[in-house]
Amino acid sequence: MINGEAITTIPVLDLPPAPRKGLVVVTCMDSRLDVFRMLDLDIGDAHILRNAGGRVTDDTLRSLVLSMHLMATREVFVIHHTGCGLHRVSNASLQEHVLAATGEDASHVDFLPFDDLVASVGEDVARVRSLPLLPAGITVTGAIYDVHTGTLHRVA
Repeated sequence: MINGEAITTIPVLDLPPAPRKGLVVVTCMDSRLDVFRMLDLDIGDAHILRNAGGRVTDDTLRSLVLSMHLMATREVFVIHHTGCGLHRVSNASLQEHVLAATGEDASHVDFLPFDDLVASVGEDVARVRSLPLLPAGITVTGAIYDVHTGTLHRVA
């Protein structure tokens, strides 16, 4: 239910839980990003891991380990995008915003903002590549999606 309205869903019981293309996509939670259309994917083709900024967090790494060891995925595609809400903001400003809105101290939270879009993709790709818990021989690629042109540019 969304806003009290019933939702019609499409059953996917005939699909296996392992992605057909052996792919895991790590990207931002931004609602403008249609990952399936962007990468010409169908339901069941890939695991899609989304969070603010598309950053490779500890939880992202946990999900990658499970995906690769239990679901036989072998490729990771890290995609950040232009116009991201975490681009060119600071932890301090985000923490101040939370404090002003809630009265709660968020100084212990690293929101993983970034100033350089290309560098942030490189950092996240490097973080995946350096994790010893992942199988040898996996492919890790990084890219930036331009929300204005709809183009995807490989950067790492």
